[in-house]
Amino acid sequence: MSKYKVLISAPYFVKDIEKFKNELIDHNIEIDIYPVKERLEEADLLSIIGDYHGVICGDDRFTPKVFDAATKLKVVVKWGTGIDSIDKVYAESIGIKICNTLNAFTEPVSDSIIGLMLAFTRRIFQSDRIMKAGGWEKAFGVSMSEVSLGIVGMGNIGKAVARKLKPFHSKLYGNDILDIPDAKSLGVEMVDLDSLLMNSDFVAICCDLNPSSHHLINGEKLKRMKSNSVLLNTARGPIVKEIDLINALNNQIIAGAGLDVFEEEPLAVDSPLRQMDNVILSSHNVNASPLHWNRIHRNSLDMLFKNLAT
Repeated sequence: MSKYKVLISAPYFVKDIEKFKNELIDHNIEIDIYPVKERLEEADLLSIIGDYHGVICGDDRFTPKVFDAATKLKVVVKWGTGIDSIDKVYAESIGIKICNTLNAFTEPVSDSIIGLMLAFTRRIFQSDRIMKAGGWEKAFGVSMSEVSLGIVGMGNIGKAVARKLKPFHSKLYGNDILDIPDAKSLGVEMVDLDSLLMNSDFVAICCDLNPSSHHLINGEKLKRMKSNSVLLNTARGPIVKEIDLINALNNQIIAGAGLDVFEEEPLAVDSPLRQMDNVILSSHNVNASPLHWNRIHRNSLDMLFKNLAT
């Protein structure tokens, strides 16, 4: 049996690597664990990638230059779904397989979108701040049945949000570049993007990052939103032009935002977003779920073993 050398740079997988070391040894795999906080950039990979037959990665920047330097590489397994940081077309044109787990985090991410909506509609975080500051003022909230949600991207996550919101009786709008045959059964009215922005109290970004969605939400689109509306982005940071969003929040063009992802991660310590009381932030972490992490661990290993052996 051939011996393979594999780079493990997916942060969540690194945390649990001890569970799988014996299995990797059984498959004649030697691993290197890279202590990455968020991702490896092109320069990081160029200095090491030539040693490896396989990789299990997070959001590392696999460019054509990296693949050209990867003379032994057979497979890159993305831990999760999104492969926008990997040039899959180029990789596969030179015989390197790119794998990912579809529908990886639909449940925790859709839960988080609804959690953000509840935090804003019920003014949960405002009430908490008032009380901790010693006050007793009443934060004015509304019920979920009084608000509308526009879902940009009706894939697995968008559909899960719609399904979970049914009992709340919120008005739902959807937008997608593809036809969505089951939208009506989910209670979603499919509309063009401008109509969705103009009619929604909340706008949830649930689409993939690709050339057509980069800066899809920019200053022009933000101006089409209602002044009392809230933008929710748990997808990919560059879908929203961040400087335009900051301007829209500062000038009351929209009322708030719930953000788990950013154009540059980690978010800069001095980012204006960190100082805004009408913004809820998290650190690219809405996929958090031991149940789903373990499923991705298993799928990632199975794809690695299969493609190294071929």
